[in-house]
Amino acid sequence: MKNKKNIYTVIDANINRSKEGLRVIEDLSRFVYSNKRSTAKLKAIRHGIDLNLKKISPDYTKLLKNRFSDEDVGRLSRNKTEFTRLSVEHILISNFKRVEESFRVLEEVIKLLNPRVAASFKELRYETYELEKEILA
Repeated sequence: MKNKKNIYTVIDANINRSKEGLRVIEDLSRFVYSNKRSTAKLKAIRHGIDLNLKKISPDYTKLLKNRFSDEDVGRLSRNKTEFTRLSVEHILISNFKRVEESFRVLEEVIKLLNPRVAASFKELRYETYELEKEILA
């Protein structure tokens, strides 16, 4: 594959983005809402990411070698609402969207490497949709 380096860069960025968003949601579920059930589900989704990652790149250094944070053209771009949060619910919504979008990107690009793992990311995305509804409804 000609652009494999770029694919692994995209995978690394979206793995990080999804896990960071899940950790924010998980900590709010755990410490603000004291919701044991949702916290356990969030942890399971995070661990699902790790299981999928091992199937496409068992050597984590492969992803690190394709991480170019210092060269990221989007690193300095800012959204005017990026540093504004109105409530815990607003933080949850922002992070659920971050996770869902990352899973969608992973689902698409990983089709190039392993369609079964791509399908697994699709399932994680749908689990996240349901959990979002459960927590925020």
